[in-house]
Amino acid sequence: MDKTIPTLAEAVADIHDGAVLMVGGFGGSGAPIELIHALIDRFVATGSPKNLTVINNNAGNGRIGIAAMIDMGMVKKMVCSFPRSADPRAFTEKYLAGEIELELVPQGTLAERIRAAGAGIPAFYTPTSFGTELAKGKPVKEFDGRSYVEERWLKADFAIVKGQLGDPYGNVTYRMAGRNFNPLMCMAADKSIVQVSKIVPAGGIEPEQVITPGIFVDRVVEVANPKQEEDMNLAGEVYA
Repeated sequence: MDKTIPTLAEAVADIHDGAVLMVGGFGGSGAPIELIHALIDRFVATGSPKNLTVINNNAGNGRIGIAAMIDMGMVKKMVCSFPRSADPRAFTEKYLAGEIELELVPQGTLAERIRAAGAGIPAFYTPTSFGTELAKGKPVKEFDGRSYVEERWLKADFAIVKGQLGDPYGNVTYRMAGRNFNPLMCMAADKSIVQVSKIVPAGGIEPEQVITPGIFVDRVVEVANPKQEEDMNLAGEVYA
C-alpha cells in the first residue's frame, strides 16, 4: 500500500507516447512544475514521451512548465480554457505554425467534464456555448424552454498534480487555492501522480483534512521546496 516514490524521474517513468495527460494548476497555483520538468528531462534523454494531449486550464507561460513542453515539441494537442494568458509565446508560435492542435473549452465546462469522468458520468447538458462555434456539431436539447449543449466527460491516462501534504497511502491535502482542478483530475485519470511538499507518516493527516483520498492516487513524491511558476517567469528562467 506504500505509494511513495523516491524520485521525480521514477514517478513519471511510464508516461508513454500519445498519452492523455492532465496537469493540475490554476496559473501557477497548484501547478506541479517539478513533475513537468522531470517529464521534460526524460524526453531530452530518451525522446519520449511525445505526441501528448495535455489538459490544463491554460497553455503555459514563459519558457517553463507546460510552455517548455510545447517548446520541446512534446505536445500534440492542448485542451484548455485560456490558450492566451500572461506569456503564451510557446503555444501561439506552434499553433500559428500548425504544429499543435487546440480544443477550447469554457472553464466551468472544463471542470465539469473532468468531474463527470471521475464520477462515471459520460455526458451532461450545459447552456454554456449554445449558439457559438464551440457548440458546432454537438447535440442540443431543450429543457424547460432553454437550449442546452451536450458535453462529454474528459478522461486521462495520467494526471500530475501538486499537493501540500501526503501520506504513504496516497491521502493528499492542498494549500489554499492550490486545490483548484487537482482533486478532480486525480479522480478522472487512470493513474494519478502527486508531488507534495511533505510526506507524513500514515495517520499524520487528520481524516477530515483529507481532500483527495488515497484511492484516487497512485504515486506520491516529496518535493520539499517546490518552485512557483510566477516567480520563475519573473526571473526569466528557461527550462531545457
